[in-house]
Amino acid sequence: MTRPFASADIAAAFDIPGKQARKGLLTLRDLIFKVGDDVPQIGKIEEALRWGQPAYLTPETKSGSTLRLGIPKSGGFALFVHCQTTLISDYRAAFPNVTNIEGNRAVLFKNATEIDSNMHKWFIRQALTYHLKP
Repeated sequence: MTRPFASADIAAAFDIPGKQARKGLLTLRDLIFKVGDDVPQIGKIEEALRWGQPAYLTPETKSGSTLRLGIPKSGGFALFVHCQTTLISDYRAAFPNVTNIEGNRAVLFKNATEIDSNMHKWFIRQALTYHLKP
């Protein structure tokens, strides 16, 4: 079940052209909240806008690094992370065959069928628990 958006502005951020991009972004949004529900250390996930994009933060526990959802200049859609974290390099180490990465800041998708619930839930969990690592 899809959660209601935190605000009308956030809902509007998902009102984008391209059926695959919208479907993919909503699927990633659902995965973010699912990981939050499954991992108690994360606490409540806050949905906000950052740079006009939906962003997901852990304000109660401060356990995570912010995740953002958006449309990259190259097209498709993306799951963005803070570029000064090790999240992308950790992702590459865990899944060495992954090629849909932009630098150290994003996992790129062309369509929603590319979302792998296990692999991408792992990545989201790493982001939302980033500050819990020793």
